[in-house]
Amino acid sequence: MEVEVKLRLPNSQSHQKLSNLLSPFHTTTLIQENIFFDTPTTTLAVSNAALRLRFYNLDSYAVLSFKSKPELTQGISRVEEHEEPIDPSLARSFLTDPNGLLGLSNKSQIMEKLKGEFGVDELICLGGFKNVRGVYDWKGLKLEVDETVYDFGVCYEIECESKEPERDKELIEGLLMENGIDFVYSDINKFGVFMSGKLPSK
Repeated sequence: MEVEVKLRLPNSQSHQKLSNLLSPFHTTTLIQENIFFDTPTTTLAVSNAALRLRFYNLDSYAVLSFKSKPELTQGISRVEEHEEPIDPSLARSFLTDPNGLLGLSNKSQIMEKLKGEFGVDELICLGGFKNVRGVYDWKGLKLEVDETVYDFGVCYEIECESKEPERDKELIEGLLMENGIDFVYSDINKFGVFMSGKLPSK
């Protein structure tokens, strides 16, 4: 189970102000490309699940992930997540040959699960989005400040994986409020925004 605090920033100015504020605590910046797959009848999306390939820093490495049973309430996200590293060049080939992923089932627990539990026997590529993630080590927390670029616009968010989400959310809210940075609780995850085809309304 992955548990995260997720707070949405309203605009690029808020994102830049937070990035400047956190700059002394910056550890790395990740360039992420996220590509999603489903069956032609959206078997996974209908089940509130998502199959994703994520490429990091111009194909330096890649990760195959499967997320299911998402819950997002009051800025705290809980989701079942399984991840497996995958060769970036092999992963890249699946963008034009999605069914090639099914051939991994004998060595991928994720693909074995999809074929066995969801009956997946055909995949299509849904496309995806890019994300620039600034990572900061602040007060013992790993803060991830995201600029997510969709075909239909840009969204800004701060995330923090947490074992004590209520406590950590309060700390992050305090940082934002003390420095006059507006925010709202995220009420839809990035995949949900992508599938909706529009930016969150508030």
